[in-house]
Amino acid sequence: MLGHLTEKTDVFAFGIVALEIVSGRPNSSPEMDDEKHYLLEWAWSLHQENRDMEVVDAGLTGYDEEEVKRVIGVAFLCTQTDHAVRPAMSRVVGMLTGNVEITEANAKPGYVSERTFENAMSFMSGGSTSSSLVLPPDTPKNPSK
Repeated sequence: MLGHLTEKTDVFAFGIVALEIVSGRPNSSPEMDDEKHYLLEWAWSLHQENRDMEVVDAGLTGYDEEEVKRVIGVAFLCTQTDHAVRPAMSRVVGMLTGNVEITEANAKPGYVSERTFENAMSFMSGGSTSSSLVLPPDTPKNPSK
């Protein structure tokens, strides 16, 4: 295990799971095209182009588009690089139920892609590695702490 698990790590994980539910796909899909390989990275690139709804699973029908946009917006807030910016789960629930206004996530979400993780692990081990671990970016880099 690397680093310490905190409630903000859980918030990050919730954001990933929310995107997985909306998109109907896992966080990392090696069989997908390069631009779609990492769900959070792909979803954010669509968001930047005002194409959020393209992340939605084509098999989903009869959904409220505004509710889906709400889930996607909350997911981006939950996956912010700075753990201090991520909302508490009580606030997440409020945003999802419509009782709390969703603030726009203006910063790119944080993620460590497989490519980045492989490069870091290769550097640390002096060789190569093949891993698909995705960690929140606020996870301490020094596993001994």
